[in-house]
Amino acid sequence: MKACYARQVRSIDRLASERAGMPSIILMENAALACVNALFEKFPDMRQKRAAVFCGKGNNGGDGFAIARHLYNRGVDTAVFLVCGDEFKGDAQINFDIIEGMGVHLEHVYDTDVLDYIIPSYDIVIDAIYGTGIHGEVTGISRETIEKINGFSRFIMSVDVPSGMNSDTGEICGICVKADMTVTFAAYKAGMFLYPAADLTGDVILDKISIPDYIINEAESAAEVMDDEMFAERFPKRRNDSHKGDYGKVLVIGGSSGMSGAPYMAGTAALNAGAGLVTIAAPECINQILETKTTEVMTVPIACGDGHFLAEGAEELSRRAEKADAVLIGPGIGTSEGCRAVLRELLKSAKQTVIVDADALNILAQDMDMLKSCTCPLIFTPHEMELSRLTGISVGEIRSDRLGVSKEFSEKYGVTLILKGHHTIVTAPYGLQYINNTGNAGLAKGGSGDVLAGITAAFAARGIEESAAAAMAVYLHGRSGDLVMKKRGIESVTASAVADTLGEALDTICRPIYYR
Repeated sequence: MKACYARQVRSIDRLASERAGMPSIILMENAALACVNALFEKFPDMRQKRAAVFCGKGNNGGDGFAIARHLYNRGVDTAVFLVCGDEFKGDAQINFDIIEGMGVHLEHVYDTDVLDYIIPSYDIVIDAIYGTGIHGEVTGISRETIEKINGFSRFIMSVDVPSGMNSDTGEICGICVKADMTVTFAAYKAGMFLYPAADLTGDVILDKISIPDYIINEAESAAEVMDDEMFAERFPKRRNDSHKGDYGKVLVIGGSSGMSGAPYMAGTAALNAGAGLVTIAAPECINQILETKTTEVMTVPIACGDGHFLAEGAEELSRRAEKADAVLIGPGIGTSEGCRAVLRELLKSAKQTVIVDADALNILAQDMDMLKSCTCPLIFTPHEMELSRLTGISVGEIRSDRLGVSKEFSEKYGVTLILKGHHTIVTAPYGLQYINNTGNAGLAKGGSGDVLAGITAAFAARGIEESAAAAMAVYLHGRSGDLVMKKRGIESVTASAVADTLGEALDTICRPIYYR
C-alpha cells in the first residue's frame, strides 16, 4: 500500500483513465459506493438513520452528491447541504443535476446559526466539502460550517480526507473536520499520518475504487504503508530441516547499574520475534540480576566501573560481536567514557548490521565523527528528541516535516532511520520510506523502545534487508501493542506484555497468508 502526495494521486487518477479506460465519472461513482458501503458496514441499521451530506463545489462535493443519491435510493433519509454555492463543473455538475432531478432534499448554507439545530437532528454527517486540493486557510461560511459540524455531529464520515487537512503535510488549514471515519481512495494520503491532522481522521478505510493494482503499484509515492501481506512476503518461513543457527544470532550490548531491565526486554523481544540465539553482554555488576531474570537468553559479564562499561571491555565486546549476525547497542547503557569507547570500537570493527539505540544515540550525538570509520550497515532508532540531538534541528521543525527530515538524515549518513512516534517513519539510505499504521498510545511507556530495538535486531539477524527489517519490526511491535490493548486496556499496555505477545501477533499476520 502507498501513502501519496496530492499530485501523485492525481497522476493515479489520470493513468486510470488513460491506461485502464476508466472515465473520471466512474471513479467518482466507485468512490461514492465505497463510502456508502462503509456506512452500511458500520451501521447495520443504516436505513433507520438520517444522513446529512455537506458538499463543496469541487470533485469532493461531486462525491457527496453521488453518495446522497445512493443513500436516498437505499431508503436512507438523506439531505444535501451546499456549503460553497451551486456552481459546479464536470462530473460534480452531472451528479448534482441527478439528485436535483430525483428530488433529494437540497439546502444552501447561508446562515450557520441554524446548523446548531439542524445537525443534531441527523445521525450521520458526511463531510464532502474539501478534498486533497485545498489551498490556503478555510474562512467564511466554510469555516463556520466546519465548526458546527465538529460541535454538533453525532458521527462524522469524511470523504477522501477530512475537510481542512493539507493532505501532503498534515497541517490544518485554519480549521479541520474531526472525523470519526475517513474513506480514502486509491492510496493513503501522506498527511493522514502526520501531525496534527493524524488525530483528526478517525478510522481510515482505504478503497482502491477499482483502479487496477498495476497502476497503483507503479505510481510514485511519498512512502510505503506496510500491511500483513507485505510483511508475510518478506518474513522467512521456518523450515523443518533447520537448527537455531539458521535463525540468527543477536548480541545485545546494554545495561548499567539500575538499568538491567532495558537489555533484558530487548533480548526477550529478539527471542520472541524469532531469533535463534540471543546473548546479552552487560556490565558484570548486573550480570547476576540478568542471570536470575533470563532462561533462554544467555549473558556475558563485561568489565565495569561505577556501574557502567569500562573502556577495557571494548575489545572483548567487539570479539563477541564478530560471532553475531546482528548487534544491538544502547539499551540502558548510559553515556560514560567507557561506553563511548565501547561504541567507538564497535562501529570501527563491526561488519554485521548494528542497531544503535537509546544512549548509544546520545553518545553519537556528541561525536558524529565516529561514523567516519564505520563500514557496517546501521539502523538508528531515535524518537524526535534524540533526532534533534543528532541533527541540531528543533523538535518542532522535525515534527513539521518528519518525512523530509528523516530522508535528509538517512541519505547524509547512509543509515536506516526509525523515527519513532505514532505513525513511525522508517527511511532507507537510498530514499525509500515506510509509514507505520499499527500501534496505539498505550505504547508510550518505558521499555517500549527496547522491545522495538530487540525485534529489529532479530529481523536483521535473519538476513532481512535493513529497511525492510526495520519497517517490519515497527509493524509487528505496533500489532502486538494493539493485541495487548484489546486484552488489557490502553492504560495497562506494558513493554513486557508487548514482548510476550509478539508470537501471537506474528501468527495473526502470517498464518492467514501462509496457509490461504
